Amino acid sequence: MKQSRMLIPTLRKAPSDAEALSHKMMVRAGYIYQVSAGLWAYLPLAQRVIDKIENLIRQEVNKAGGVETTMPGLLPADPWKKTRRFYTYGDNLFRLKDRRKRDMLLGPTHEETYTQIIRDTVKSYKKLPLLLYQIQDKFRDEDRPRYGLLRTKEFIMYDGYSFTIDRAGLDKEYDAQAKAYRAIFDKMGLNYKVIYADSGTIGGTGSQEFSAPAPIGEDTIVYTDGGYAANLEKATSKFTGKQQVAEEQELTKKATPGAHSVDEAAESLGLDASQIVKSMLYMASKDGEDKPEPVMVLMRGNDEVNETKVANEVDADDLRLASDDEIAKLLNGAHAGSLGPVGVGENVTILADNYVKVLVNMAMGANEDGYHYVNANIDRDFRVDKFGDFRNVQEGEIAPDGMPIKFTNGIEIGHIFKLGTLYSQILGAQVLNDQGRATDVVMGCYGIGVSRLLSAVVEQNADENGLVWPTSIAPFDIHVIPVNVKKDEQMSLATSITEELEKAGYDVLIDDRKERAGVKFADSDLIGIPLRVTVGKKASDGIVELKLRRTGETIEVKKEEIVNTVGILLKQAANDEQSKQSSNE
Repeated sequence: MKQSRMLIPTLRKAPSDAEALSHKMMVRAGYIYQVSAGLWAYLPLAQRVIDKIENLIRQEVNKAGGVETTMPGLLPADPWKKTRRFYTYGDNLFRLKDRRKRDMLLGPTHEETYTQIIRDTVKSYKKLPLLLYQIQDKFRDEDRPRYGLLRTKEFIMYDGYSFTIDRAGLDKEYDAQAKAYRAIFDKMGLNYKVIYADSGTIGGTGSQEFSAPAPIGEDTIVYTDGGYAANLEKATSKFTGKQQVAEEQELTKKATPGAHSVDEAAESLGLDASQIVKSMLYMASKDGEDKPEPVMVLMRGNDEVNETKVANEVDADDLRLASDDEIAKLLNGAHAGSLGPVGVGENVTILADNYVKVLVNMAMGANEDGYHYVNANIDRDFRVDKFGDFRNVQEGEIAPDGMPIKFTNGIEIGHIFKLGTLYSQILGAQVLNDQGRATDVVMGCYGIGVSRLLSAVVEQNADENGLVWPTSIAPFDIHVIPVNVKKDEQMSLATSITEELEKAGYDVLIDDRKERAGVKFADSDLIGIPLRVTVGKKASDGIVELKLRRTGETIEVKKEEIVNTVGILLKQAANDEQSKQSSNE
């Protein structure tokens, strides 16, 4: 492949709005082009990387028994209305109407479609298990697209769906997918963690997330050196609260002018922040209900509310902080920063974190601006409808495996879910079992963010000079650079080497542009092909320089030795990638 025939619009500087390293480098290296906010064009080099990633996925998923299909991206809304996701998916769902005014949507995922197909085509357990998958564009009406390919309105995704007769079959398919995922990400040289995760809008009873640690990652990975790993929404820690023993004091209202935060209230009252109870008012709704229900969450001191845990407790599809108007209406004109449970009516559900349960004589907002109660006690002064774990864990706390918790940022690259009969029950996907009785099909679903994998790989591998692609997914294996294309001996040798390497099975890009050597070398570093072959002053002697992009190691070889040496160096590069991956785990 001649570089003069490729569209590789490299830039010397990154776009001013680019925050993530992957965003900066892929734009600079001419891999992607922004069409609009959240919409990206994959230019030739990116397309070649994507093709290789997709082929890796196909190899491993097919090995696990998967069969590839393609579903429409434009979907009828009726099945989504039956599962209620048309209403509960929120503003992220692209909704539209066709010319006959029928509700349609752009698919962010395809559980309903695949379930319909199985319902209408599979009637006996003898046809199961099945694992159907596709690699396709998905759509999400992202409110704030950012970080290049990490948060977009359109993205490429592998999504697979398993159908079995029972839970044992689901477990087998789920484990097979987890194994395939590991093989895919291992071959890509990615450092990743498998973590416990919440199922979110997909639903189901269990899920695991595959997350690639990276500074720009939007997920917080909670992990220990003992092997525990979960995302922040799902993570738990050992409860260490000790029941306070003290005589209950008289409930007293005190003026706290200007105190709107826990720290301000603690200072005004002369108390430790851990003795202050923070009260947060949320509005919870299910199935797109127009009238959300109020939920007050009580939290110790500066602990943070885990909204996912709260939403799961009250079975809400949507949970949001109450507006100022809603707070004022429900709590007699109070405002955020002075809220508390004393005197709150039965129309508000009150949840309290377990750490609140052990407190005695606590302080909290009095539902009146500029005032707090002190010496408030559970049951005597206010009620709690349910205690539970509703907080975010903190670094240093003890995880379920007995080890101290650590935090790191991560990019979600894959997710697997045990759906059970969630969709098959609603949509009527049943088969006859071995007793001749109709039974709901048991489902799992599995996703890999193909386009965001580019960002994850770049975040973990790029350096100050540009991209550094792993050998398994690099757009080309080798970059041949004749320093001066006007010199016949250099072009002749470069062309001969390129043909010889291609015959040996390598993907080769030859830089046949009439550019200065410095420009060529800078572009080569920027686009990140694993091995560079420089044809320069020693071309007349049949000698070229080989350079590994990752390590910078160089070696001179004769033309006759190049195929053998290239094989050795690329194998070394692959081994270095695996070593890097292992050292980061």
